[in-house]
Amino acid sequence: MAVTRSTPVHTFPGVGEVRAKKLEKLGLSTAGDLLAWYPRDYEDRRQLYTIRDAPLEGRVCVNAMAAEHPRLTRVRKGLELVQVKVVDHTAALHLTFFNQGYVERAIRAGEEYVFYGTVEVQGRRRTMVNPIFERVGKQGFTGRIMPVYRLTAGISNHLLASLTQQALDCAGSLPETLPQSVRQAHGLAAVEFAIKNIHFPEDEEALALARRRLAFEELFYLAVGLRFLKKRRDQGGEGISLPARPKEEFLSLLPFVPTGAQSRVMEEVAVDMTGNRPMNRLVQGDVGSGKTAVAAYAGWLCAKGGCQAALMAPTEVLAEQHFRSLSQLLAPAGVRVGLLTGSMTAAEKKKARAALAEGEIDFVVGTHALISEGVAFRRLALIVADEQHRFGVAQRAALAAKSGEDTAPHVLVMSATPIPRTLALIIYGDLDVSVIDQLPPGRTPIETYVVHEDKRQRMYGYVRKQVGEGRQVYIICPAVEENPDAALPGEESPALNLKAVKTYAGKLQKEVFPELRLGILHGKMKPKEKEAAMAAFAAGETQVLVATTVVEVGVDVPNASLIIVENADRFGLSQLHQLRGRVGRGEHPSCCVLITATWNPVAMERLRTLASTTDGFKISEEDLKARGPGDFFGNRQHGLPQMKLADLAGDMRLLSEAQEAAQSLLDRDPQLASPENRPVWERVRQLFADTPDIFN
Repeated sequence: MAVTRSTPVHTFPGVGEVRAKKLEKLGLSTAGDLLAWYPRDYEDRRQLYTIRDAPLEGRVCVNAMAAEHPRLTRVRKGLELVQVKVVDHTAALHLTFFNQGYVERAIRAGEEYVFYGTVEVQGRRRTMVNPIFERVGKQGFTGRIMPVYRLTAGISNHLLASLTQQALDCAGSLPETLPQSVRQAHGLAAVEFAIKNIHFPEDEEALALARRRLAFEELFYLAVGLRFLKKRRDQGGEGISLPARPKEEFLSLLPFVPTGAQSRVMEEVAVDMTGNRPMNRLVQGDVGSGKTAVAAYAGWLCAKGGCQAALMAPTEVLAEQHFRSLSQLLAPAGVRVGLLTGSMTAAEKKKARAALAEGEIDFVVGTHALISEGVAFRRLALIVADEQHRFGVAQRAALAAKSGEDTAPHVLVMSATPIPRTLALIIYGDLDVSVIDQLPPGRTPIETYVVHEDKRQRMYGYVRKQVGEGRQVYIICPAVEENPDAALPGEESPALNLKAVKTYAGKLQKEVFPELRLGILHGKMKPKEKEAAMAAFAAGETQVLVATTVVEVGVDVPNASLIIVENADRFGLSQLHQLRGRVGRGEHPSCCVLITATWNPVAMERLRTLASTTDGFKISEEDLKARGPGDFFGNRQHGLPQMKLADLAGDMRLLSEAQEAAQSLLDRDPQLASPENRPVWERVRQLFADTPDIFN
């Protein structure tokens, strides 16, 4: 059949309704989708070995002849084996296939095949289990560099590769969206060559050329889009210019002396907010660096200028914490702080909404409830978004639309995920970047230890010692509930081998710490229950709090001196760093214990990185390398297009090339109006579909 980019995958041979649904889970509905599903890795299957010379590590290709007809044995219901001996001039190899009955008919005695799998030695025999095989002379997936794709249950790599191979028939009809001038200036391959060689590279050089072309393309469109965002912002009309006030007035409200870094950032904020242009500023600072004081200063400036401010927090627990701390801080200055969250009663919400609309609340703190229908402000001049990577450009725009003014409100974004500065300028292309790079004096350094399961009893002893000294302890688990396959109540689930809050807390209370007061906190609890659990811990009524990562952005408990993270290898480094910041907030020496059952060298190396430094920027760079920007910033929630190939941490040189190319193109054709540049305009519009009015 003739394949075009719009050919549905369900029309491909071997894809029925069931497989089509599974492919749809990966977002693969057409031939064009398959071409854009780039491999995550590659296997080099070019070298052929004899049976005797085949290395015993890793998967290899062996060229051999079937010495007999395969034997099919049905061991029991649901288990059948096919066994066959193959030979070459050096030795024999015994193959076993589990539940692959078709092999009995597929392999014929006397025929030569290439087998790809792991060679093992059992006694005096050489064996291979479940190898991929192809007849010599009819090879598609052996004798070449083979793509390895991201998969889903029921879709094998072999199937996805064969579908992609069929889809490549239409690679020649792919439109060339990069202008010829850009391709020539940067030595970039043609789109057809790039797509064919990213999937089935002829050799390493062809793969490098293909990857360079496609990664450059992604970064180029990102750079063009960000230039438009920045331009839109620079031309975005006037902001609400607030009257300047002496900073000392605000500082007198603080119960501490701000650090030099906090003072510097406050000044940057004041310059922005008293100017004519709307502020769009990202404030980065490590856990505990004092970002909330900067937000409070911006809100105070706003309220004193007769306007309103809104702070959006990612969770209700954090919204309530901000509400309490801001009320306490700003009430003496006559600033009225309000709260609006989804779990409030209908009457409470109605009252809060009315107060906002009448201008009786100066500074409102809330969750996504702030952008819900029916919320209107009298004169909103400032939006503070906490933890930016959970809020996209679209949410900021939705809140800005409620300002009740023709002028655009100021935007202050706070992030406790430190990002390398160069990267921050790219990711937040429409924001100016401030960094609070000092911790307040007196913050207790936190010792971090990586501990294996065999030291668990000693760790429990350390918990008792801390509580005995009057301290409190967090124990963090990755799961809320047990897997239903768990062997015994309270034991780890065999499927995931993860500690689950509910059953683990019960087991700890009953068997390990019967004499201690344990609390429990997880995301599935009702907001009121969460608040009660956190309040009990903050008040010292609970000695040990067993929780999920909901405490990552929880309240301050200065008396907590120990945090234990179960299955620590299952968390990202930046998340572990955030969790570690829950302790060390008081005068007591504090400690973070990372428990793991893994001996995987890569996982161990990552955990040791965390143990060796408290520098959030260094940790975030490691996290970025390990997980890529998609996971790091949350899926598409930072409001920017997801990178498929480009690595924002590793492709810095390519990125600066792409930025130069974008700038140069827009200098020549600011609106991308020429016919040659129109495809760029289209691609950028599609990529930034989540960002309203990018070209306005």
